[in-house]
Amino acid sequence: MDRTDISLIALRRILRATELYGKELANAAKLTAAQFRALQIVGEIGHATPSDIATRMGVSQATITALVDKLVARGLVTRERSERDRRQTNVTITAEGQATVDEAPDALQQRYVRKFEALEDWEQAQIIASLERVAAMLDAEDIDASPVLTTGDIHHGGKRH
Repeated sequence: MDRTDISLIALRRILRATELYGKELANAAKLTAAQFRALQIVGEIGHATPSDIATRMGVSQATITALVDKLVARGLVTRERSERDRRQTNVTITAEGQATVDEAPDALQQRYVRKFEALEDWEQAQIIASLERVAAMLDAEDIDASPVLTTGDIHHGGKRH
């Protein structure tokens, strides 16, 4: 097998791992990876503003509004007016939401982060350079992407990607 085939197989394995994790999460928690990440962010301190969630996920405010709407409908979070600034809304995790985070399968992203951060600095830099090069080879350097590993559509600024 030549190097081109080996590289394509590695790329397919990465894509497949992301897809399988999305399905595993959907089956276990009945959430998309993006919904789950938003829930994790809120769960880290118990509450967050929609703007904070959008910033952490690298997505638009409109995307977060849609994600939070779904989480509210499921009873995983609530929206509450800030006591300090009545113009501000806080998204607060419910007991059911926290249980969902606690019981969900180990996130692919968390596994990656753990293993990546355990690497030597030079190896991290090499991986970043290689991944950026692959993104450029796929003409993907201008695609708006958050650090959330996900499959399916994510809305960025009202556009589907």
